[in-house]
Amino acid sequence: MLHNVCSTTERIVRVIVGLAILSLMLFLEGTARYWGLLGLIPIATAIFRYCPISYLLHVDTCKTRHA
Repeated sequence: MLHNVCSTTERIVRVIVGLAILSLMLFLEGTARYWGLLGLIPIATAIFRYCPISYLLHVDTCKTRHA
Protein backbone atom coordinates (compact mmCIF):
# COMPACT_ATOMS: atom_id res chain seq x y z
CA MET A 1 0.00 0.00 0.00
CA LEU A 2 1.33 3.41 -0.92
CA HIS A 3 1.63 6.11 1.68
CA ASN A 4 -0.06 9.39 0.83
CA VAL A 5 0.04 11.06 4.26
CA CYS A 6 3.72 11.71 4.95
CA SER A 7 3.78 15.20 6.43
CA THR A 8 4.39 15.08 10.17
CA THR A 9 2.32 18.21 10.65
CA GLU A 10 -0.61 16.66 8.80
CA ARG A 11 -0.39 13.50 10.90
CA ILE A 12 -0.35 15.50 14.14
CA VAL A 13 -3.37 17.54 13.01
CA ARG A 14 -5.23 14.34 12.12
CA VAL A 15 -4.57 12.88 15.58
CA ILE A 16 -5.68 16.09 17.33
CA VAL A 17 -8.88 16.31 15.24
CA GLY A 18 -9.53 12.61 15.82
CA LEU A 19 -9.14 12.99 19.58
CA ALA A 20 -11.45 16.01 19.56
CA ILE A 21 -14.15 14.06 17.72
CA LEU A 22 -13.57 11.03 19.94
CA SER A 23 -14.10 13.21 23.02
CA LEU A 24 -17.73 13.65 21.93
CA MET A 25 -18.34 10.29 23.56
CA LEU A 26 -17.81 12.00 26.91
CA PHE A 27 -20.16 14.92 26.26
CA LEU A 28 -23.06 13.47 24.29
CA GLU A 29 -25.75 11.30 25.83
CA GLY A 30 -27.65 8.27 24.64
CA THR A 31 -26.96 6.73 21.29
CA ALA A 32 -25.66 10.05 19.91
CA ARG A 33 -22.43 9.47 21.83
CA TYR A 34 -21.41 6.78 19.35
CA TRP A 35 -20.91 9.46 16.70
CA GLY A 36 -17.69 10.12 18.60
CA LEU A 37 -16.32 6.84 17.26
CA LEU A 38 -15.89 8.60 13.92
CA GLY A 39 -12.81 10.14 15.53
CA LEU A 40 -11.07 6.80 15.06
CA ILE A 41 -10.96 7.40 11.30
CA PRO A 42 -8.53 10.37 11.29
CA ILE A 43 -6.45 8.67 13.98
CA ALA A 44 -6.21 5.52 11.85
CA THR A 45 -5.24 7.50 8.75
CA ALA A 46 -2.46 9.16 10.74
CA ILE A 47 -1.17 5.84 12.08
CA PHE A 48 -1.26 3.97 8.77
CA ARG A 49 -0.23 7.03 6.70
CA TYR A 50 -2.92 6.25 4.16
CA CYS A 51 -6.14 8.13 3.50
CA PRO A 52 -8.55 6.73 0.90
CA ILE A 53 -10.18 10.13 0.35
CA SER A 54 -6.82 11.77 -0.34
CA TYR A 55 -6.04 8.93 -2.72
CA LEU A 56 -9.29 9.43 -4.63
CA LEU A 57 -8.69 13.19 -4.84
CA HIS A 58 -5.03 12.64 -5.90
CA VAL A 59 -3.72 14.58 -2.89
CA ASP A 60 -0.24 13.45 -1.90
CA THR A 61 1.87 15.14 0.78
CA CYS A 62 4.90 12.90 0.18
CA LYS A 63 7.35 15.17 -1.61
CA THR A 64 10.30 12.76 -1.64
CA ARG A 65 8.59 10.13 -3.79
CA HIS A 66 8.20 12.54 -6.73
CA ALA A 67 11.89 13.36 -7.00
